[in-house]
Amino acid sequence: MSEHATHEHWDTSVWPLVISVGILFALPLAFSFKFVYHSPIFAVLCLGLGVPMIVAGITGWTSEAIGEKGDFVGLSTPAMGWFILAEAMIFISFFCTYWYLRLVAPAWPPEGSVELPVLYPAIMTAVLVSSSFTIHIGEEKLESGDSGGFIKWLLITMVMGLIFLGMSIYEWNHLFHEGFVYSTNIFSTAFFSITGFHGAHVFIGLGIFLTMLLPALKGKINKGFVKSGSLYWHFVDIIWLFVVSQLYYW
Repeated sequence: MSEHATHEHWDTSVWPLVISVGILFALPLAFSFKFVYHSPIFAVLCLGLGVPMIVAGITGWTSEAIGEKGDFVGLSTPAMGWFILAEAMIFISFFCTYWYLRLVAPAWPPEGSVELPVLYPAIMTAVLVSSSFTIHIGEEKLESGDSGGFIKWLLITMVMGLIFLGMSIYEWNHLFHEGFVYSTNIFSTAFFSITGFHGAHVFIGLGIFLTMLLPALKGKINKGFVKSGSLYWHFVDIIWLFVVSQLYYW
C-alpha cells in the first residue's frame, strides 16, 4: 500500500445532516401542517425548528470549510463579484416593475396606502451605511495584523445589522396594525416585496459575518473570505440607498 493511501482519510461533518433535517422541518413538514392538515401552530413550530437549523448548519459547515488561517483568496472574490451582479439584476427587475407601475398609475399612492415615515428610514439608512464603515475598519485592522481589532469591529457591524433588521421588523409590524399589508394595493405589494427582499439580503450578510466570527474566535481568519463578505455587505448597503430613495422619498 502506498504512503498516500496509508495516510488518506475522509473528512466528516455533522452540519450537512443538520441542514437536511432543517429543510425537512422548514419545507415539507411546515407546508403539510399549514395547507394539508390546516394546523398553523404546528407549521410555525416546524419553521421555528427548521430555519435555525438551516442557518446553524450553513454557518457551521462554511466555518469548517473556509475557517483556515491564511491569505489565500482563490476564486472567492471574483465569484462574489458575479454573485453580486446576479443579485443586482434581480433588484433591477423589482425597481423597473415599480417604476412602470408608478408612472402609468393615474394617481399615486393608490387608495388604501398609508403615509410612510420620513425620519425613521433616515435613521435606518444612517445605521446601515455606518456599518459599511465599521466593516471596512475591521478589514484594516486585519491587514495590520490586529485580529482582536478585526473581531471587535466585526461584532459592531453585526450589531448594527441586527439593529437595522429590528427596525425593519418594527416598521412592518406598525404598518400591519394600520391595515397596510402585502395585499392592500399594488404599492403595498411592491413595498413589502422590495424591502423584504432587501431584508433577506441583510440576514444573509449577517450569516456570512457569523461564519467569519466563529473561526476568528479560534484564531482562524481567511482574508479572502473576509474580503468577499465585506464586498457583499457593501452591495447590500448600496442597494438600500436605492430602496429608501424610491419607496420612501419619491
